[in-house]
Amino acid sequence: MKTYLDLCQHVLDHGSEKMDRTQTGTKSVFGYQMRFNLKDGFPLLTTKKVFLKAVIHELLWFISGDTNIKYLVDHDVRIWNEWPYEIYQKSPDYRGESLTEFAEKIKNDAEFAEKYGDLGPVYGAQWRNFNGVDQIDYLIQELKHNPDSRRMILSAWNPREIGSMALPPCHTLIQFYVSDGKLSLQLYQRSADIFLGLPFNIASYALFLMMVAQVTGFEVGDFVHTIGDAHIYLNHLDQINLQLSRDPRPLPKMVLNPAVKAIEDFKFEDFELVDYNPHPLIKGKVAV
Repeated sequence: MKTYLDLCQHVLDHGSEKMDRTQTGTKSVFGYQMRFNLKDGFPLLTTKKVFLKAVIHELLWFISGDTNIKYLVDHDVRIWNEWPYEIYQKSPDYRGESLTEFAEKIKNDAEFAEKYGDLGPVYGAQWRNFNGVDQIDYLIQELKHNPDSRRMILSAWNPREIGSMALPPCHTLIQFYVSDGKLSLQLYQRSADIFLGLPFNIASYALFLMMVAQVTGFEVGDFVHTIGDAHIYLNHLDQINLQLSRDPRPLPKMVLNPAVKAIEDFKFEDFELVDYNPHPLIKGKVAV
């Protein structure tokens, strides 16, 4: 994934040091665009192993409209745990539980999960009910009946509800585009954690494009990824430089179950990643 490595190098070379909400500090640039032709392979990072299971389950969770981390925790996906845990730590019910113990309580105690596992009206809520509008259904219908529309937009940024979200959406707006029988998707992401979050985002929206293309009858075109604040946290510089020292390997292929004809019908078992041969995992701390 030279495209990703080019972004890493660009931020290292041209980024400005900035403080941020997490008080970690970043190197940051404003305004960057990447383009991935999915015919070249599935854009899953090869300079470190990416936890694809988490990508798939999170995307299915978004599509379902769910906003409680219990579904993710039940499937051993931990990528959202820190934010409700931070809220729980400030509650009168907090008894010094670790993050791992918090996740176990979410998994095993339905009442606790209902009270402390919900993130507020984050992505899934906005995708399926943005002030009463099911945006996913709208997009599917437009693609089937009016594919030349320039209004095939999905927004996760709902100003009226931002204050109720555990984390305001980073990947905020997508647009679909059809040309010559191929479906493309552009994502605008207001903020991108280049080491930890961005590889997930690239894979997630490439996969979403493939799923929507299948259920609407189009071939797959390009995934265009436009970023506002593209940043490397200062405690991830060593990890980024390690990736830059590694040679990218051939991209894998993603195979979808062709029998699935509705976006809501996809299950985890309907995705098969073929020929993924990444370099070893690199760990890094998430900034909350």
